[in-house]
Amino acid sequence: MTTAALELANVSKIYPRPARVVALSGIDLVVAAGESVAVTGASGAGKSTLLSILGTLERPTGGTVRVAGIDTSTLSDGELSEVRATRLGFVFQQFFLLEHISVLDNVATGLLYRGVPARIRRERAAEVLYEVGLAGRIGHRAGQLSGGERQRVAVARAIAGRPAVLLADEPTGNLDSATGAGIIELLRGLAGEHTTVVVITHDAEVAAAMGRQVHLRDGRIVTGDRGNH
Repeated sequence: MTTAALELANVSKIYPRPARVVALSGIDLVVAAGESVAVTGASGAGKSTLLSILGTLERPTGGTVRVAGIDTSTLSDGELSEVRATRLGFVFQQFFLLEHISVLDNVATGLLYRGVPARIRRERAAEVLYEVGLAGRIGHRAGQLSGGERQRVAVARAIAGRPAVLLADEPTGNLDSATGAGIIELLRGLAGEHTTVVVITHDAEVAAAMGRQVHLRDGRIVTGDRGNH
């Protein structure tokens, strides 16, 4: 039996201060290896909190979170950091690039925490920049790129370590529709045998491009239907 890429069982997240907020309640979710999933919902529905829980950036108040079958509740903070470094990749609405260094070095720095030698980091960075269509921009500084190119660099940095799961939080939020469509096509293309893609979005077109949609309302999953792709 194939181990799920991500599995949440009865997960809750409560923020007690300054006023008690139940961000997630009774979340049951299984994401299969190679699947592409869009998590949708209105502002305040719990989407970003769910992404943080899936990515082990926050611990749940209750319930179980498994990444590739590993029960993350049993892990120390250091062990969780290793899970993030070796199994998970993150793409955010903000690009978080270092403006004054090259595109190649921006991507290569994403492999620092894996202890990869400098030469191999740069070789790997060049490979993934080719994969995302930026082979001609390797020597440019990040500050010289367009918004769409910068987001492609962010995707390249996230996948340089070949993560089993790629988590993207509103990856097209700062882009025009045409550029955003290119980013979504890129993310869709990554999903498959070796990579699972979970996208947090409020955009119906982005959600429709994924293989499955999971809708959140008031911290609960209210739908999880198969898409058309």
